[in-house]
Amino acid sequence: MNPPQPGTVHAVLEDFLGHWHGTTRLAPSTWGPGRAAAAEISFTRAAGGFAVVQSYRHTEADGSHFEGHGVFTVDPDHNDVLWYYVDSMGQPPGAPARCTWVDGVLRVERHSARGTARHTFRVADGVLTHAAELRLGEGQNYVPFMTSECRRT
Repeated sequence: MNPPQPGTVHAVLEDFLGHWHGTTRLAPSTWGPGRAAAAEISFTRAAGGFAVVQSYRHTEADGSHFEGHGVFTVDPDHNDVLWYYVDSMGQPPGAPARCTWVDGVLRVERHSARGTARHTFRVADGVLTHAAELRLGEGQNYVPFMTSECRRT
């Protein structure tokens, strides 16, 4: 087994590094009507290059906000990128999710007793897009939850 080298994770996520501002569009759901919110996202090197910390925050027109924080790191046994994540919904973080790369898109599925959240992250033409879909319950289809489009600031 070759141990990961410092910088491995941030090299994979190099296009994501930096601070981004834009808009999050939330689909209608049990948490509220469809709406837009101001979004801030940052990806920062951490732990001597062994991790990248992701911070997300959106602020709605009424001043309410949501925030989430993730840590991407490498599983040295499988050379996979892992994503640890917690947010202001108050649920304890689960096990880390394994990430995959498909045609320049970072894909992540987070599973819990409540359902599955499928996230995609990509940077194209100077725009960072983070989309999340939810599948609540068994056998249901994924439904859009939110899409953030941001530009580096």
